[in-house]
Amino acid sequence: MSVRELVVLGTASQVPTRHRNHNGYLLRWDGQGLLFDPGEGTQRQMLRAGVAAHDLNRICVTHFHGDHSLGLAGVIQRINLDRVPHPVTAHYPAGGQHFFDRLRYSTAYRETVRLVERPVATDGELERSDAYSLQAHRLSHPVESYGYRLVEPDTRRMLPELLAARGIAGPDVGRLQRAGELNGVTLDEVSEMRPGQRFAFVMDTRLCDGVHVLADGADLLVIESTFLDEDVQLATDHGHLTAGQAAAVAVRAGVRHLVLTHFSQRYADPGEFERQARAAGFTGELTVARDLMRVPVPKRR
Repeated sequence: MSVRELVVLGTASQVPTRHRNHNGYLLRWDGQGLLFDPGEGTQRQMLRAGVAAHDLNRICVTHFHGDHSLGLAGVIQRINLDRVPHPVTAHYPAGGQHFFDRLRYSTAYRETVRLVERPVATDGELERSDAYSLQAHRLSHPVESYGYRLVEPDTRRMLPELLAARGIAGPDVGRLQRAGELNGVTLDEVSEMRPGQRFAFVMDTRLCDGVHVLADGADLLVIESTFLDEDVQLATDHGHLTAGQAAAVAVRAGVRHLVLTHFSQRYADPGEFERQARAAGFTGELTVARDLMRVPVPKRR
């Protein structure tokens, strides 16, 4: 059975707390697993969340600040220790290659798995398969940073009642799909387009064009909201978003389910992030992320 869900491994920003580990997010997309921003402690959080090294197919790092990347060393070594039977692809900012190399080879271990390095140097598509297109766009942070976007291709859904009304059944349905027309009946008359699902991952950034491009039309948007709105100047100075800014992005983009995360340890009440997001006008499904929670991708439109 296919599963599409976000497994939250950590939700803290620079400083972890008793209840929030450093960042880590696993997107289960049918048979694929994409691990985003493995911060310190990710390997242990995977164990607590029931995520195995075998579940990982891609690792996507937005930038090389420690709370988003120090867990790389442990995750990479665990992949090799468990002899994951398939290649694992790693995406990360190209300008941070030296950081990636240091983390990959920080200690001695035996390499048993092919780790494919695919650094990100510009906006655009990184990978394309029948299942999805993976894209990256530059963000605005003191160090080189990219957000990621997964887009499923649109498909066409045949409508049984319209097919029956036009006397099309059995093998003729396949013939119509291949040819686009059969006995004077066009494909458009008996089917409708089914939009592919979209997932966006936006971490440390000020407001910028890349944020809006990534969020556009997302069914599930995972976005940092390090600060509350009263600290907007701190957010701007340090290259971050507030809860209200993140929600305003989601409103403009038509996001269906908004997940706020990457919270500063200065705030004691997580509910305030939700209140400020609602005050900014977001009326869709809203989650203030907690460690080890699972968030399903919304059902197709």
